[in-house]
Parts: sequence; C-alpha cells; structure tokens
Amino acid sequence: MTANTQLLGISNAIVDILAHVDQDFIDQIGAVTGAMNLIDEDRARDIYEKMGPATEISGGSVANTVAGFANMGGSAAFIGHVRKDQLGEIFNHDMRTLGVDIRLEPAKIGVPTGRSYILITPDGQRTMNTYLGSCTELGIADITVDTVGEPKAILLEGYVWDVAEGPALVRKAMNIAADIGASVALSLSDSHCVDRHRESFLEAVKSGVHIVIADDDEIGALMQTDTFEDSVAAVAEYDNLFVLTRSERGSVIVHRDKHVVQEATPVDKVVDSTGAGDAYCAGFLYGWANDWPLDECALIGTYCATRVIQQLGARIEPGLLDDYSPGVSDSADS
Repeated sequence: MTANTQLLGISNAIVDILAHVDQDFIDQIGAVTGAMNLIDEDRARDIYEKMGPATEISGGSVANTVAGFANMGGSAAFIGHVRKDQLGEIFNHDMRTLGVDIRLEPAKIGVPTGRSYILITPDGQRTMNTYLGSCTELGIADITVDTVGEPKAILLEGYVWDVAEGPALVRKAMNIAADIGASVALSLSDSHCVDRHRESFLEAVKSGVHIVIADDDEIGALMQTDTFEDSVAAVAEYDNLFVLTRSERGSVIVHRDKHVVQEATPVDKVVDSTGAGDAYCAGFLYGWANDWPLDECALIGTYCATRVIQQLGARIEPGLLDDYSPGVSDSADS
C-alpha cells in the first residue's frame, strides 16, 4: 500500500453493466426513467436475463471519480467492499490496471458484489437499477490509519450514509483526516439521498467536511432553498468550498465571498450522460490537488464532463489531458 496519495475515495464498490435500450424496455421492467432504482438480488438477475449485449466496468460514483483522477495522472486509492466473485475480481482488476491502490481485500464470505444495470436510451438518458450487495458490508473496521494512509483529500459519497455503519465510518474517516491534516470532500449523491440524511449531512459539513460537491437539486435539498440563486446565497455563509454543477448551465464555485461561474461547453450529441458529474468532480479535484486556481479547476472539470457525455460510460480514459491546454477560462469571478 502506498501511504501518500493525492486522493482517497471511500464509497460503494459497484460494477456498472451498461446497455443501450429503448424506452419500451424501461417500461417493461417497471423502472423509473432517469432515476437510480434500488433492487434486490432476484430482480437484478431478472433484469440481466432480459438485457442484450452489455459492457462491464468498475463503477459507483466515487469510484468513477477516483478512476478518472488516476487516468489524468493523479495518485489515487480506494476503500470499498467487494466479494471474492467474478464481478469483485472485475472491479479490483479494473481499478488496479489504472494505478488505483485498492486498500481492502475481497471478502471470502457474504453477499455478492454490487452491480448497477445502467440502461441508456437513445436520448442519452440513463436509468440505473442498482443492487448494492457487498457494498452494504462496508464497516467501521475497514477505516483505519493504515487503510486511509496519508492522502491530501478523502472523497466520500452521500450513499455511504445508507450503509448500516455508514455514519460511524464516515465520522471515523473525518477524525483520521483531522489528525493527519487531510481535507474531506463530500459528494451529495442525489437529492433523495440528501432528503434521507439532511441533518447528518449538515452536521458533517459543519464539523469535518471541507469541500461539498453537488448539483443544483442536491444543494437545494440540503439548504432547503427554492432557487439556485438562493442556494448560492445560502452556501456563501459557510466556510466550506462548494462545487455546484448545473448540467447544460455550467457550474458555480463558491468559497465565502468568491464566486466562479463556468459556462458549459455545447456538444452536438449527448451519447451517455452517465458519470458527467463524476467526471467533473475528477477534473476539479485534479486541479485542486495540484494547487490550480479555482477557475482553472472549474474549467478542467467542465472539459472532463464534456468529453465523457460524448462516449459510452463514465470513465475518463488515459490521454484525455493530451489535448487540454490550461489557460484563461470563460469563467467570471465576482
């Protein structure tokens, strides 16, 4: 294990199984279009049997960000729980080939490795059907000074709060971060997750989280605001760095009285919106970890998200920065 890394992700370890389908297929299986549908093992098996050709790749929101961060040349590690089964082997092998330091060995007993059937309709919309499986067995015993090491930042996702020992392991990770001087970043996952854990999220933001990453719906749910403008005003009262994404409306970075507004980059066709936010997060944190100014962090985040939505899958591929030239962005400071 490498103790010193730029970014350590702690999250659900899920294998993404991606397939192109039409809307009739979504309706046939009774999934909520465009949503993340939690399913049990039997339903996971049923959906898989009905699917056509698919692509399997390590996934989960934070895992996608960590993988993208590594593929940009960053030093990254990951803590997540998989079973010693076929999908568990796929997850760990895939991450290790990218240079990600996997901090937990696969479990020899327990439920199967988690997986998400990501069904992509012709408009690029994604409908996720997720069986958490082994993810639910991530526990406080997995978070130690040895598995955490000495990262510059620890990235958590809101979905970890859904795990039985999630809140406790998050608190332990934040305590270790405080002891070693690491920053803690929290990705809010989705607005429904925020609704489930709002008070706990707010407590974490006030007592251990340094960077909050959210889309406009998620930050509205956290701040209990009706408009994005109200959300921006609300977060400006906090000391945290807020990274707020707005899909085709770009992103806004807020750190107290400093605001960076970054426009989105138009594309001719969205192939797959899977992981756009994860890619933005990877780019932003890559810039942040390398001490770039906030406007440049927002610009590279936008660049990564723009590239990812024009391909199948959430993965930032190696060489993405070959065509990227740091410089003055179209953002405006206020």
